[in-house]
Amino acid sequence: MSRPDCFPRNFVWGVATAAIQIEGSEQADGRGASVWDTFARRPGKIQHGHTPAIACDHYKRFPEDIALMSKLGVKNYRMSVAWPRIYPNGDGSLNQRGLDFYSRLVDRLLDAGIAPWVTLFHWDLPQSLEDRGGWTSRTTADAFSRYADTVVRHLGNRVKRWISLNEIRCFTALGYAAGGDKAPGRNEPESVVNQTYHHALLCHGYAVRAVREHGGRGAQVGLTDNSDLCIPVTETTADIEAARAWFAEKNLHLLDPLYRGSYAPSYLRRCGTSRPKVNRGDFDLIALPTDFLGLNVYSAKFVRSGKPGRPETLAIPDKYPRADSPWLRITPQAIYWGPRFAHELYGPKAIYITENGCGYESEPVVSGEVNDLHRREFLRSYLREVHRAIADGVPIAGYFLWSLLDNFEWQDGYTRRFGIVHVDYRTQRRTPKLSAKWYQKVMAENRIV
Repeated sequence: MSRPDCFPRNFVWGVATAAIQIEGSEQADGRGASVWDTFARRPGKIQHGHTPAIACDHYKRFPEDIALMSKLGVKNYRMSVAWPRIYPNGDGSLNQRGLDFYSRLVDRLLDAGIAPWVTLFHWDLPQSLEDRGGWTSRTTADAFSRYADTVVRHLGNRVKRWISLNEIRCFTALGYAAGGDKAPGRNEPESVVNQTYHHALLCHGYAVRAVREHGGRGAQVGLTDNSDLCIPVTETTADIEAARAWFAEKNLHLLDPLYRGSYAPSYLRRCGTSRPKVNRGDFDLIALPTDFLGLNVYSAKFVRSGKPGRPETLAIPDKYPRADSPWLRITPQAIYWGPRFAHELYGPKAIYITENGCGYESEPVVSGEVNDLHRREFLRSYLREVHRAIADGVPIAGYFLWSLLDNFEWQDGYTRRFGIVHVDYRTQRRTPKLSAKWYQKVMAENRIV
């Protein structure tokens, strides 16, 4: 980093999307239904009754979107493959037309000089598997093993960066526990939810094995996690140690199996009789070595050393504003302390910020422009903390902005806009926002501008 605001020479800059949020064409070319297609049609689950049926029409318009990325100078694109396009029923018959679509997409990306970073699962579980138990059943893990092998075999000669799963908490706890607001919207007891974690971890292991066996020379793979994050109230030794302990306790049920090959005794004590059932050999699979850890970073809690020496969380002060997504409090320090604690506790070879961004409701196009100064300032503040973390020895190797396009934002439907490119959902017209032009310069100059 030759200048104070520059990033390392080979730092990876990119943008991210997910299939279910942008592709649309929900029944095209043999695609099966996903849990989000079903969930979106349940009255009251999605704002204004929105569904992902059309979304950004990316399935048909991907050449236009790739040309747009190329114009913006994007060199790395995190995308996902829709499981229901490959195996419409989750297992059973292969849908070759689904594989062919992703071949065309990857080829077009490579022709444009854009490296695809492929996420194998980003929440769109085939509905047929959900009907047979979903993440509560080991059948889903067995089906994922075949799916992962198929996709990596087919694309592995061209794709060299793989992400196994995106945000296990969201499609397990928030989809199956009481009060969850994600598909499939079930209400299961703790023992069942704990088992969904385990089955998801098995799928991660199957993905790593698939990449090692079929990914070819130089292929890399890791998990993307939305770890619970915290910020020490002060940078005193006591508060930092308290925050590190809080991070460890909140995330050990997912990160300990990956990096230490077992569930932590404290987690099993906490579970009691609700602990997950583990088969012989499960941890050999789950703990297969990975090449990086992906972290999706948005917000964090504040933590201090309590009495007697236990971590104590504090309410986020009002001076920290919210984005229009009510769960997103703007806490830039999250992107410093989250990777730092993950590095100190688990020592991943590299860390990538696989998502970071903010959602707002009203971002109109005025005279051909969207002046989202709020997003630019959000991104700038978080990137300063990424830069600080790297300077302090945290191995952050890249950053993927969420998201390239405004899209279907889960239970918020189309009301929350996270894109640096505005999408008019009526006409499908794309308009790069002020933040896109700013981020274009950041990527080109490898520094905070």
